[in-house]
Amino acid sequence: MTQVANRAAPDVARQEYGHGIPFGEAVRVWARIAALSFGGPAGQIAVMHRILVDEKRWVGEHRFLHALNYCMLLPGPEAQQLAVYIGWLLHRTAGGLVAGTLFVLPGFLAILGLSYIYAAFGNVTVVEGLFFGLKAAVLAVVVHAVFRIGGRALKNRLMIGIAAAAFVAIFFFRVPFPLIILAAGIIGYIGGRSGSPLFRIGGGHKAGTGPVLMDEDSVLGEDIPAHARPNLEWSLRVSAMFSALWLVPLALLTALLGVDNVFTQIGLFFSQMAVVTFGGAYAVLAYVAQEAVQHYGWLKPGEMLDGLGMAETTPGPLIMVVQFVGFIGAYRDPGTLHPMTAATLAAILTTWVTFVPCFLWIFLGAPFIERLRSNAALTGAMSAITAAVVGVILNLAVWFGLHTLFANVTTLKLGWFALDIPVMASLVVPSLVLTIAAGVAIFRYHASIIATLLVCALGGLVWTAFIGA
Repeated sequence: MTQVANRAAPDVARQEYGHGIPFGEAVRVWARIAALSFGGPAGQIAVMHRILVDEKRWVGEHRFLHALNYCMLLPGPEAQQLAVYIGWLLHRTAGGLVAGTLFVLPGFLAILGLSYIYAAFGNVTVVEGLFFGLKAAVLAVVVHAVFRIGGRALKNRLMIGIAAAAFVAIFFFRVPFPLIILAAGIIGYIGGRSGSPLFRIGGGHKAGTGPVLMDEDSVLGEDIPAHARPNLEWSLRVSAMFSALWLVPLALLTALLGVDNVFTQIGLFFSQMAVVTFGGAYAVLAYVAQEAVQHYGWLKPGEMLDGLGMAETTPGPLIMVVQFVGFIGAYRDPGTLHPMTAATLAAILTTWVTFVPCFLWIFLGAPFIERLRSNAALTGAMSAITAAVVGVILNLAVWFGLHTLFANVTTLKLGWFALDIPVMASLVVPSLVLTIAAGVAIFRYHASIIATLLVCALGGLVWTAFIGA
């Protein structure tokens, strides 16, 4: 890659903006990015790179990737956190709030609308057919994620071993996802600190190709803005504010409704999830499915796939699927409220406790990012966590496969050991056909995720409405 030689455009932009970017224009750009944020984190990061680096030239290539690497060290959706980070870098706290909120808002509204339809008309043939097809396609998408992330993370036998151990732990012994991540992080931290080359694994999403926009050629320049420098007073004030926004509602729910109330359970569970969601949406879905389906009973296994299908076909982070989980959980246990009212409040609560911590991580840690960039121990921890995540996503793919392709699944339990066994006579042939078709489209012909989901949804509709009838 070669350095961009033409520096005239950034210089003109600096004069026009007075070494800054109008806040109103930034809001319009973030709204545009939010509307185009389909296709999971890789696609969302590519959209941000194309608009912010290639088109607007607001930030340089190295600064963009540096911010992305930091966001990948954090729990939570890295694409949304990257938006918060760059928004903060450009316009301080207000910029981060606008960028992060707009990134989530379109997906929240879209999934809320789809959730209303699902809850009210889920047993209608048209809706059943669409989600029947979506489930099969989502299974192929998750399998593709295993190969995509595994190809990036499993670069040596040690990382393959960590991934295998994570799969065995969660699939056969039901070890909680947070414990797996904690163990992998400790192993990676010790290995990285020891200087072992096995833990120096490059990774991340490829932002783009072509000529590189150097930081000094961007509108922001290569200097660190005054507001982006470490400031202990500001960090403490911001962290206190966002900690209160996150934790005070949970304390009120617990005090007023009790720990057994569905709203309290949703708030506490998804707050816990917000601090262990390393590795992206696919990894944490195994944890959500394990708890929301098997422990809390908020929804059924197939409904998890329905929710993921919604998240895959709407803009915003894939982790927005948790909004659907909270919605259905409260819809079925509304207490004294109308089911739709309870579900709407639960969707808002779930989204709130999932994303408020993301703002906290960025505003608190971003000013100190330079101290983290070359830390070998943290790099080793992230490498091991990413490897473990591959095993967790493989568990998710197998779990989804069992509940998508078979109508009946039994569980064999022997002490700590547990194994889901499909009833072969209950094989759902149409699901198998649609899953194979989706896999061929994605793996062989590199079809887009959105197109594959839509075609399979149409196939499910045709089967349910005509052939299956």
